[in-house]
Amino acid sequence: MEEKKGEVKTSLAGENGHTQRFLEDELDGSSASFRGIDEAALVRKIDLRLLPVLFIVYLAAFLDRVNISNALTMGLPKDLHLTKDQPNIALTMFFIPYVLFEIPSNIAMKKLTPHVWLSACTCVFGIAMLGQGFVKNFSGILGTRFILGLAEAGIFPGSFYLISFWYKREESQKRFTFFWCSVLIAGAFGGLLASAIANMNGVAGYKNWRWIFILEGIATIVIGVCSFFFITDFPDQAKWLTEEEREFVRHRTGHDKTPHRPIDMKDIGWFFTDLKRILGAFMYWGIVVPIYAYSYFAPTIIKTLGYSVVQTQLRSVIPFAAALVGCIIVAYLSDKIGMRFPFVAFGLALAIVGLGILMNVHHHFSVQFGALCLVAMGAFIAGIAIVCWYVMNLHGHLERSIGTAWMISFGNTGGILATFTFLAADAPYYKKGYSICMGSICLSAASTACYALLILRERRSSRAVAGVSYSL
Repeated sequence: MEEKKGEVKTSLAGENGHTQRFLEDELDGSSASFRGIDEAALVRKIDLRLLPVLFIVYLAAFLDRVNISNALTMGLPKDLHLTKDQPNIALTMFFIPYVLFEIPSNIAMKKLTPHVWLSACTCVFGIAMLGQGFVKNFSGILGTRFILGLAEAGIFPGSFYLISFWYKREESQKRFTFFWCSVLIAGAFGGLLASAIANMNGVAGYKNWRWIFILEGIATIVIGVCSFFFITDFPDQAKWLTEEEREFVRHRTGHDKTPHRPIDMKDIGWFFTDLKRILGAFMYWGIVVPIYAYSYFAPTIIKTLGYSVVQTQLRSVIPFAAALVGCIIVAYLSDKIGMRFPFVAFGLALAIVGLGILMNVHHHFSVQFGALCLVAMGAFIAGIAIVCWYVMNLHGHLERSIGTAWMISFGNTGGILATFTFLAADAPYYKKGYSICMGSICLSAASTACYALLILRERRSSRAVAGVSYSL
C-alpha cells in the first residue's frame, strides 16, 4: 500500500464552535492495492462469520428479558405472593443496571475484545435466568432481574457497535435488520415455547412458569459458552482474515481514516457538544416505550380479549410475525434507495394509527387485534430504522462507542416507563397505557424531524469534509 499523503486538520464544531479533530486523508491508489480481493465473496464471508452468532446471542438475551411476561399469565404473581404493582416493579428492576452500565460496557468490550466480553455477559445472564426459576419471593425476583439487567447491558449496544465496523453505510440496514429480527423471533418463539411449557405444570414438582426460566436459562448458558469460540472481534483483530483482507475491510468502510485510540472523559464531553448526537437517544426513547410495553404486556392485553392461557400465548406470536415481515421488506427498500428517514416516518405512522384504534375501539376483538399488529409492526420498523440511521451517521471508534451506548442506554430508560404503562387496575381498556405510548411516539416523531433537519443542514454545510458524510 502506498504511503499516506498526510493528515487534514478538520473542524467539526459542536454547539460551542471550538472542537477540532484530526482525520487522515484518502490513500492514493488504495483501490489498486486490493485488486486481488473478491469483494462480494468477502462480504458473504463476513456475513456468515459475524451475524448468525450475534443473532443467536441477542435472541437469547431478549427472550430471557421478556419471558417474564408469559410467566405473569401462568401464576407467578400468585405463587410468589406479589401484590399491587410488585410485578411492574420486578420488570423495572431489570432496567436500572441495564441503563447505567451500557456506556461502561462498550468501553470494557473495546478493551477486552468482543468475543471475550459478549460471551462472558451471555453466560452470566444465563445463570441469572436459571436462578429466576428457583426464586421463592419478591426479593428473589428483584435480585435475579437486577443481575439479568447488569449482564445484558452490553449485548445490544455492543453488537450494533461491532456490526457497524464491518459494513458500508449502504449495506448496513439489511445487516442491522437481520440482527434486530432476533427480537421479533424471540417474541414469537417465546409465545410458542410458553404455550408448550404451559403443559409442564407439576413436572418434577415445579410450576410451569418456573420451567420457562429453567429451560431457557440452561439453553442460554450453552449459547454463552459456544459464543466464546464463534463471536468475531473488530476487523483489525479478526484472525480469520488475512492482513490484506483486514486492511481492505477497514478501507471500504472508511475506518482507515479515523483515529483509533482509548476513550477518555474529554471524549465523552466532546461527544455531547453536537445536538445531532443527543437527538438520537430521544428518537430511540420514544419508540422504546411502545416496543417494551408491547413485548411485556402483549399476553396480558390479548388475554383480556377473552382467550385462555394457551390461546393467549399462541396469538401473541402473530403481531411479532407481522412485524418481522415488515422489517425485512423495509430493510431491502431502505438499502436499495439509501435512505432511512421515510421508513422511520412510515413506522411511526403505523404505530400511531394502531394506538388510535386501540384508544377508541372496544368490544371489537378482531379490530383490536389488528390494531395490535399495526402497533407492533410500526414500532419495530421505526426502531431498527432509527438505530441504523443514527449509528451509521457516527464516525470512527470514538463516536460509535459512545454514541451506540448513549442512544441505547438513555433510550432504554423508556423501558422503565413501559413497565408501568399497563397496570391491572386499568384493565380492560388500558387508556392510560395507550395514551403514554401515543405521547412517546409523538416525541420520537418530533425528535426525528429535528434530526432530519440537522442532517440536511450538515449535508449542505461548508464544514463537510472528506471522510465525514451524513445520510438521510
